[in-house]
Amino acid sequence: MFERFTTAARTVVVQARQEADTLRHPYIGSEHLLLALLAEQAGTSHRVLRAAGLDAGRVRADLQRLPGGSGATLTEQDAQALRTIGIDLDAVLARIAASTGSAACPPPPRSRRRGLLRRVTGSSVPFTARAKKVLELSVREAVALRHGSIGTEHLLLGLLREGGGLAAQILADAGADPAALRAATLAALEQAA
Repeated sequence: MFERFTTAARTVVVQARQEADTLRHPYIGSEHLLLALLAEQAGTSHRVLRAAGLDAGRVRADLQRLPGGSGATLTEQDAQALRTIGIDLDAVLARIAASTGSAACPPPPRSRRRGLLRRVTGSSVPFTARAKKVLELSVREAVALRHGSIGTEHLLLGLLREGGGLAAQILADAGADPAALRAATLAALEQAA
């Protein structure tokens, strides 16, 4: 799949991993993709998001205040330590998610596997199902637009189309209208053609 990604789009995916590392998150989520799309290297996506009033500093601050975005995540070693004293971390997280919504709980640490995303990012940090969906939707957006490669604009379109998770919540809290962002992104793609 990544062979069709432009250099800038690949850079965004790698930058998302770096954002997750910076925030000390044990996963790469849609919020990390949003942060990476706000980097200047993201080109058109950066300009569209900035024109909508978003900036990386604000997004990072929002992540710190939102449930599930604080970076205070538990590792597999933490889970093991809790098991030794009779606390099942998965059960606790399930109860929290049931009472507050799944956005309050980051995904539990997963086993480290070798795969395509690991080869692209150079990391064993797993992508969340939502972030993987964003990548899949970016490919679909490029196909629907009959573009031969997937650029940062397609990543932004995929993120907007997915419409959930912390990235969507941050966009909504910032007053960014997904339909307007989509229209601005499509207009930028048309101008570039």
